[in-house]
This record gives sequence, C-alpha cells and structure tokens, in this order.
Amino acid sequence: MFPESSPFSSDQRKALDSLLAGFDDLQRGWLSGFLAAGVAAPAVTTTASAGRLTVLYGTESGNSEQLADRSVKEAKKRGFKAVMKNMSDIAPGDLANIENLLVFVSTWGDGEAPETAIAFHKAFMDQDVNLNGVKFSVCALGDTSYEKFCEIGKQFDARLEKLGATRVAPRADCDVDYEDSYTEWFASAITALAPTVDSSVHVAAVSAALTEEFGKKNPFPSEVIDNVLLNGEGSAKETVHVELSLEGSGLTYEPGDALAVQPTNCPSMVKDVLAAAKLKGSEEIEVKGVGKKLLADALREDFDITVLSKAVLKKLAEATGSAELAALLDEDAKDKLKEYNEGREIVDAIIDFAPQGLSAEGLVGIFRKLPVRLYSIASSLLAHPGEVHLTVAAVKYETHGRLRKGVCSTFLADYAKTGSNVSVFVQPNKNFRLPNDGNTPIIMVGPGTGIAPFRSFVEHRAALNSAGKNWLFFGDQRYTYDFLYQLEWQEFLKNGHLAKLDLAFSRDQPEKVYVQDKMVEKGAELFAWLEEGAHFYVCGDASRMAADVHEALVSIVEKHGAKSRSDADAYVETLKKAKRYQRDVY
Repeated sequence: MFPESSPFSSDQRKALDSLLAGFDDLQRGWLSGFLAAGVAAPAVTTTASAGRLTVLYGTESGNSEQLADRSVKEAKKRGFKAVMKNMSDIAPGDLANIENLLVFVSTWGDGEAPETAIAFHKAFMDQDVNLNGVKFSVCALGDTSYEKFCEIGKQFDARLEKLGATRVAPRADCDVDYEDSYTEWFASAITALAPTVDSSVHVAAVSAALTEEFGKKNPFPSEVIDNVLLNGEGSAKETVHVELSLEGSGLTYEPGDALAVQPTNCPSMVKDVLAAAKLKGSEEIEVKGVGKKLLADALREDFDITVLSKAVLKKLAEATGSAELAALLDEDAKDKLKEYNEGREIVDAIIDFAPQGLSAEGLVGIFRKLPVRLYSIASSLLAHPGEVHLTVAAVKYETHGRLRKGVCSTFLADYAKTGSNVSVFVQPNKNFRLPNDGNTPIIMVGPGTGIAPFRSFVEHRAALNSAGKNWLFFGDQRYTYDFLYQLEWQEFLKNGHLAKLDLAFSRDQPEKVYVQDKMVEKGAELFAWLEEGAHFYVCGDASRMAADVHEALVSIVEKHGAKSRSDADAYVETLKKAKRYQRDVY
C-alpha cells in the first residue's frame, strides 16, 4: 500500500495499489530497478516497412471497436500503415484490394451478427470474391454462456479461407474476459504478418500503466448517491433508479453510452454453491492476477458462479469423471443438453453431477471470471454534472424449485445502498448517438428499462435548448405502477422539450397493446417525420420487441410511403446506413 505521505494524490495511490496487486515478485523487482535506474524507454524500431494493414470490425457494445483501435495504434508503432474500417462502411469486394487483414467481430444473441455488421455479413457470405494474396487473422468475441459461442467470428474465418485468403495466425475465440486471449492472439498475428519487424514489448507501456486512467483495467469506485424504487406499490416489477458519483474519476460520457458495472455475487448464492460442493469457504485458493484469497471471498468477488453453459459442464465433467454428465455432453445429446440447461444454474449441476463434493481447486476450476454488466446510461452530464444514472430492472424468478437472481441487477437493487461504492467504467457506444445537428427531429422507442438512454437524450437536448422535435414511445405493464419517470416526461411535455409522447400499457385493457401498435396507429405522422429527416432509435429487448418494432417500421414505410415491401426494406436499410436508424438492444 502506498502511504499517504507519498507524492501521489489519493486517486493515484488507489490506481498504483490496484495495478501493483496484479504483479508477481519478479515483476515488482524488475519494475523497481527500471524506475530507480531512470532508464529511458526505448521506442520500437523497425528493420523494414511492415506494409499496409486493414483492421476490420463489427461491434454491438463497442468491445470489438475498442480492440480494433488498440490494434491499429500498436500496428503503427511497428511500422504498418494501418487503418480501421467498420463493417458498415465497406463492401465485400473491397477486401480484394487489401494486403494484410485483421478482423474483430462479436457474436450477438443466438449466433447473430452484431448490429453494424448485419448487411456486410450477409453480403460476404453470399458473394464470391477472389481474396488470393490477402493475409488474415480473426479475433472473435463472444460469451461462452451461449451455445453458438463466437459463431460469427468462426463464419468469417472459414469464409475468408474459402475465398482464397491465407490465414497467418489461428483464430482467437474470446470470452467476455478477453484481455489475455486478445493479447496472445495479437502478438502472434502481428508477428506473422511482418516477421522482420521488431515486435519487442514497448517498455514505455509499463510506465504508462502506472498512470492509467480509470477504465476497464482499473474501474472507478463510485459512491452511490441514491437508489430509488421507480415502480408503484402493487407492481409486478422492481425497477430501480441508481445515481452514482463520478467526482474525482475523470470519467465522462455522452448520451447513448453505457456504464459497465462490476458486481459481486449474492451471499446466499455463495452459500448455496459452497454447500453443494461440500466446502466451508475458509479454504485458501489462488486467484489469477489477484493472489491468495479465502474461497468464500473469491466466490463472491471474482468468479461467475451462476451461468450454466456447455463450457462449464465440460470442466465439471473433467473434475468429476461423471459418466452421466459425459453422456449429456455427447454430440448426439444436444437436445437433452439444451433441455437440461434451461432454467438451471451451476449450483444445480454441482448437486446433480458431483454428489461427493469438490475440492476447492476443483470448484474454482469450473468457473470463468465474473464479467462486468453493461447498462445504458440514463442521464446527461449537462443536467447532472459529476453523476451518472442507471435504470435497472431487478431480475428475480423461480425455476426447478430454486429462487434465481440476476447477478448485477439484484446487486444494484439490493446492495448498492446510499454511501456504498460500486466499481464502474464508461463503455462508449458510437453507434447510438444523437444527431450532430440539434435541429434534427428524433423518434425514440423504449419500453421498460429501454427508456434509459432516452432520458439521457432528452435531458441533453433540453440542457442545450436544442430546437429539434423529440417524440417518445414508451410502454410497460400498467400506467398506475409502471410509468417510469412519469413526472419528468410530463414536465418535458409541458415545457416543449418533448413534442409527442405515446404510451402503451399492455395490462390496462383486455387486449394487450405494445409500443409497435402505437407506432402503427401513428404511422402516417411517423413516416412524415422520417421524410423530414428524423432519426429513429430503439432500445430494449432484442428477442421480441426490437424485431416487432422493426417490422412495424417497415410496414409503416410500405403503407404510408406507397412502396412495395422490397422498396420499404431498402428505405429502412438506407436509414441504417445513414445512421438515422440506430438500436441499443440486449
């Protein structure tokens, strides 16, 4: 621990303590000698020009874009003429003119391409392009809790090879904790693309890390300012408004960005997992990058102990030698495996397949690192300087006789009390932005917690006194209990910062009404706004709502634009390419 008498601010001491905690004794010793000697950090030298490099990315939440940006900067240090391209801004035929290619692409939902890559992915899989002479490698991002882990990255990797491109380094399939996998892959790929270039580690990076700003590697301990239940008494839902302080963090954000929250696991879940594994929690284990910890503390703070996936079951099978579990994991038993995983968590699998219990090392060996969760930011810095607000629906339900709780949503709802700290960092989302021109009208569709970014949008435009018209479609279950931020929206309507507000409360009448129904009802006016140049935004559930809203939008364009279905589809696709149709779905 750095003493208060050291020549560093409080925030700098916290950053130094956090960074050095991840170093082993050898690394600390080397760093100490390096800094004491005052050695100048050498620049990376090149023995030859490394050539041209295109870094192509397809992103949903921003991770692929961030890694692409890091890779371009590092490649330039190593002599490459590197450029970054969004899949939304390129055609498959353009790849034929590329010399070296690195691809970053995430997989979304059930094996789907990310929002910005949908059109390119479809065209690339359908078109024949001669890619002889192109050297490539793919970094795929995904989530092992989904069956089709990194599916889109795998498809790109195979298609590039089929079209004649030469793979210079094996594809990396990265889970939500992707840093180590990315680092190893990038070193391999960049060296393979230019083996004559000096690829030694930039020593300056070590010193730079010491002054790293708060971010993914160094989350900010944000103090909870307030935590308020938004639903009225009698609601079937539990939605909380959480206000967090950013004072002293240096963190900023724009409307449309997300806040990454590092949760801890519920104490009752830790207790259940320990009981299932027949362990006490007082056992000492080694946590990578952290050091020795008591098992109970590590289960609460470091590991994903809930999400059941095929990857977890494979590790459990190795730890237990269970013949029953091995049979369930057989390729011929896919349907049985899917049925088993439905509604179950890791604790259920331990009970079912490790009745004899597990060793402490065997237990933690089946877990992955506890991932952060992303929440759309529900505030504007102009309206709330030094603060960031979230709108969070607490996930609580029962399956197979056991109460289930969403890890981060219940952490924020139940444990993020006023005065406590929550570890956070900002995740920019450049694909969900207000128009540059404040005079441009916007249409926002955000049922439930999908309302969050639109509170940010309207607050921001109100603070700037922008002239552009704002139209909000909001829906939930019941007007009396579930009209989130009701007084704020009514005030925005009164003062003119909200031009139109259309509401859909599904349980207030015998026949359910949803936001897409309200869109269709106001279809003529909605299309007129689009013809005026309005931007159209959707936030919320990806599985059904977003698809229904998209279908409603196409139908509105078809009917009120007097177009064929194919022309209506093309019109909406044009909106997407012009970044006038943007979605933040989950």
